Amino acid sequence: MARMKEFYKETVAPALFKKFGYKSVMQIPKLDKIVVNVGCGEAKENAKIIDNVMAELAAITGQKPVACKSKKSVANFKLREGQVIGVKVTLRGEVMYEFLDRLFNVALPRVRDFRGINPNSFDGRGNYSFGLKEQLIFPEIEYDKIDAVRGMDINFITTAKTDEEARELLTLMGAPFEK
Repeated sequence: MARMKEFYKETVAPALFKKFGYKSVMQIPKLDKIVVNVGCGEAKENAKIIDNVMAELAAITGQKPVACKSKKSVANFKLREGQVIGVKVTLRGEVMYEFLDRLFNVALPRVRDFRGINPNSFDGRGNYSFGLKEQLIFPEIEYDKIDAVRGMDINFITTAKTDEEARELLTLMGAPFEK
């Protein structure tokens, strides 16, 4: 929890300051927020699915999720405007650092045949995104209580200006990138 933030201040920030030669400590990249998103299109047939997804996401992140509604009607997908089709959580502060610590040190090592996360999934502006195929890798989820295996997208939004700075920031914070 607090130790991840302290770790950033004591270890990560000085290392980034030295490596990139910043003129001010305000230039050092920081992790701004983490957004966890679960899209579930099958919720348009059964509204109970959203409740299950919200409960699972709340258990994983420790924060109450928000339902995401469709912006447009799409006839091919049998989708109406305003229908709930996903759930997301935006994590900041202590909750964000706690989730980051659990993700890198507990959940990702539980992935079968895990070799690391893709180091090329940066967006060009210093943000990183990757997807998980199942929610079972988190220890908070009980295998017997899930109704379906669902994946999720996890986005790390940083204050870094370049992908190189963001990659170094996440690496120093413990991100297990592929070699």
